[in-house]
Amino acid sequence: MAKIKLIDVANLAGVSKSTVSQYLNGRFDYMSDKTKVRIKLAVEELNYVPNPIARSLKLDKTKTIGVVVRDITGFYTSRTIRGIDDYCKTSDYNVLIYNTDVDPEVEARSLEALYQLRVDGIIIASSGENTDLIDKYIANGLPIVNFQLEHDGSEKSIIISDYRKAAFEATEYLIKLGHQRICFVTQDFSNVKSRRDRYLGYTDALNQYQLPIDEQLVQYWHRDSGFRNSPKIVLNEVNPPTAFFTQHLPITTELLAILNEANISIPDDVSLLGFDDIPMAEFFKVPVTVVTQNPYEIGREATKLLLNNIASEALYAQKVMIPCSLIERLSCKRI
Repeated sequence: MAKIKLIDVANLAGVSKSTVSQYLNGRFDYMSDKTKVRIKLAVEELNYVPNPIARSLKLDKTKTIGVVVRDITGFYTSRTIRGIDDYCKTSDYNVLIYNTDVDPEVEARSLEALYQLRVDGIIIASSGENTDLIDKYIANGLPIVNFQLEHDGSEKSIIISDYRKAAFEATEYLIKLGHQRICFVTQDFSNVKSRRDRYLGYTDALNQYQLPIDEQLVQYWHRDSGFRNSPKIVLNEVNPPTAFFTQHLPITTELLAILNEANISIPDDVSLLGFDDIPMAEFFKVPVTVVTQNPYEIGREATKLLLNNIASEALYAQKVMIPCSLIERLSCKRI
């Protein structure tokens, strides 16, 4: 089937190509009603669909943004994408989503593909490994907004949760319940500022309540290999923790599985407070107390900042901190 072109519509309607183009772009000021009707009928009869790429080249805007995420299936990420998409719908923008599975090479290819597609801007949850590439695109005039994690603090525009304050308040909550041996379970935070901010919030609370900072109570988890030290071994030490404070949803879920297998009861044997909510946690036998972020709001704010930069002649760097909330459930007990 031959592709219908603009000239075909013009010929059927008996007008010029430029007149059809003006009609399609909503410029009717000097167009008679009869001409508009003829063009409308010709478009419908030929089932003509305008070429969005050709139109974007003329208008210098594609009305499309790209979103690059680490794991599209994640609860946080899916809610963020929903916030992005909802805001775009109210602003007549389309969204292209790329999933990287935390692979820097896939991330780099995704950025290049979106750049080649001439998107008007990009929202990214970066791996932190493509800073130079991202900076190059920004220098070329492409607005880019980061979210989820701040890596080295050099991100030009970023929307993130207030991690340090949230970690402080969660640790303080456990301290006020009587816990003095709180195990902070995290991923390696040496090269990720957002993770380090959570650790600093934890130590801020310990310092404020004059509790010692014991590095043995800082335990590590890796996405591929799991816990560096088994939680069962940690709990069998001479002076074990009375509470775990986990910093990532997969850490919380893996810890729950290990404790359940070992018949270690929450909160009778050990309390648990997790960062990020667990889907349908209210149906658990012991619902978990969590620090919950607001990913939907983060998505909306990231999109708002990006579209403002797209509309502006100059790119403005901005860092926006979104507060977190503590949801008290049954996994933490007073001691």
